[in-house]
Amino acid sequence: MTVTTQQSRAGAAQPLTTPWGEGVLRIIGIRSIPVAVPFNTDEKWAYGSRRGLVSVLIEIDTDEGITGLGEAPAYPSAEIVLAVLRSVERFAIGEDPFRTERIAKLIDIVGTWHHVGTTSPAMAAIDMACWDIVGKACDQPLVNLLGGPLREEVEYLHYVPQGTPEWMREQASRGAAAGFESFYVKVGDADQATDVERVAAIRDGLGAGPSLRIDANESWSPAAALRALRALEPYDIEFAEQPVSGRNLPEMARLRARAGVPLLADEASRTRYDQLNVIRQGAADAISVDNMLDGSLLNMKRSAGICEAAGLPVVKQSLGELGVATYAAAHLIAATPGFRCANQSYGRLLADDVVEGGPLPYPGGRLRVPDRPGIGVLLDRDRLARYAELYQVAGHEYGYADPADGTPEAPNR
Repeated sequence: MTVTTQQSRAGAAQPLTTPWGEGVLRIIGIRSIPVAVPFNTDEKWAYGSRRGLVSVLIEIDTDEGITGLGEAPAYPSAEIVLAVLRSVERFAIGEDPFRTERIAKLIDIVGTWHHVGTTSPAMAAIDMACWDIVGKACDQPLVNLLGGPLREEVEYLHYVPQGTPEWMREQASRGAAAGFESFYVKVGDADQATDVERVAAIRDGLGAGPSLRIDANESWSPAAALRALRALEPYDIEFAEQPVSGRNLPEMARLRARAGVPLLADEASRTRYDQLNVIRQGAADAISVDNMLDGSLLNMKRSAGICEAAGLPVVKQSLGELGVATYAAAHLIAATPGFRCANQSYGRLLADDVVEGGPLPYPGGRLRVPDRPGIGVLLDRDRLARYAELYQVAGHEYGYADPADGTPEAPNR
């Protein structure tokens, strides 16, 4: 059995044998390019701020000339992602990119000893690039290889950055006019009265129809969370994302039983094992899932399956990703039940992107899944060079920064 690709070193179509025969594809190299891309508006949250995002793009080369694209957000930092990639590339070199599960096990068990908190984004980037190669080799968009499309478009949140209530009202109103139906805002970095004023302004700008999600990033104690959620309940909150520490599921479950706002687990649900614990504790009404934090696209699909069995919807969370990673995840979301709510993306905050066409289009708050082979995107080499240079010159300015007073502690305990 053979498949044909237009991408070969000779430039002409060449027959490729699938993983079940001889002459399979082999990975021969991994290239990494860290970039810094600015936001239109600074992101502020309970523990600090950032003026843009840093991500690591990778290109995996094969012996048949097919190159796969991957991306890892700089979590916990670009330096760590790059170090992990250097450390684990020996487990991918020489392997067949069709065997994504084997490569993942080699890296996870032999290469990193299950240190998923630090290594997952780098693992996810390698996995993503392998899937891109598979799609290109099979001449199929990724969605067709992950179960087939259940939907042609994926819904995303409109991220309303922090500012004055009047400015936030205007931003929300503009998002609604652009067709977005779901909105997202950070809370917990200020006193309760300020949070209420901001959320009230956004709801006023949206009207009664669109959904509104708040994210406290674990910044509240259980008592502060209960007070805040009761004060915010009149503004028709879709979900309160991680209002309390994700390390204390019993308290989160008690809050869920007492608050009038549904809870969304995020910091509590980094991997599928964490998600299972959230379900067992009855700590959330919905669960965030992420291939970046659990190491692979198939792991995110497994997460969705676990949550579907428990009757809980899932949403894709984002550490801050550019077009390559956003589109890769969109393929999986489009092919997976359970993604019934809007997903998180930084696309509306980004001033630019490194893929051809620049910033991703979200007409009506939705991203259309590419129908080209693999992930279906190409790097814009000029943009890539520009933002790679920005990373080298000022990359440290685009990561998370501590609050102005220099005390990165939860402000509302």
